[in-house]
Amino acid sequence: MRAPTTIVNFVHDKLRDEIISGRYAPGMRLNESKIAREMDISRIPVREALVRLREQGLVMKHDRRGMFVTELTTKQMQQINSVRIVLEAEALRLCRARIKSNKKRADKLKSLLQKMEEWDGDSGVDAAEIDIEFHRTIWATAGNPYLVDTLDSLCTPLFVHSALQHVSAETTKWRLNHHHALLDVVLGTSEKTAEEVVIAHLKAYYIEPEKYSSIGETTAQSD
Repeated sequence: MRAPTTIVNFVHDKLRDEIISGRYAPGMRLNESKIAREMDISRIPVREALVRLREQGLVMKHDRRGMFVTELTTKQMQQINSVRIVLEAEALRLCRARIKSNKKRADKLKSLLQKMEEWDGDSGVDAAEIDIEFHRTIWATAGNPYLVDTLDSLCTPLFVHSALQHVSAETTKWRLNHHHALLDVVLGTSEKTAEEVVIAHLKAYYIEPEKYSSIGETTAQSD
C-alpha cells in the first residue's frame, strides 16, 4: 500500500528543509517511527519520503541500522574520488568528441557556468543542484548511459555531503567558480589533460582527491 502523493511530498519537503537547515545534521539517524509520531501520520509516507531523499543523495541507508543523513569520512571521499577521476576524465573526452555536433548541449553548459559564476544565494544545496546539473550535462553528452549511471551513483553523495557542511556563501561561490577549466576541456581549448583538470577541480572541494588512485600512488612513491 502506497501513501497519497500529496502527503509523501509534504513529508519529503519538510525533512529536506530540516536536513538543509541543520536540524538533522550529517550522520544523524532519521528514525522512521519518531518522525511519524512527530508529524502525527503513519510510517508509510515517512518511509516513502526517506526513499526519495535517499535517491537524491540526502540520506544514506546503513544495513540493519536504518536511514541517516548523508555523511562521508575523508577516506571514503578520497576512495570515491579516485574512481571519479578516471570516469569523469573519460566523460570529458567523450563529451569533447560529441559536443561539436550538439550546439544545444554546449549552450546549456555555458548557461550553467554563467549561473554558477553569478550565483548569489544562501543554500549550499541549491548551489549543489546547479553544480551537479553541469556535471550531469557533460556525462549525458558523453553518450554512454552506463557511465552516466555510475558517475551519478558515485558523485551524488559527494555533492550532498559538501552542500551539508554549511560553509560560507563566499566559499560556496569560490567553489562554483572552479568549473571553467572543465568547460575548456569540453570545448577543446585546454592544453591540460582531462585527468589534470578533474584533479585540480576536485581539490577545490576535497583533501587529496587523488590519494587512492594510481596518480596518488605514483606521487607517494616519488616523495
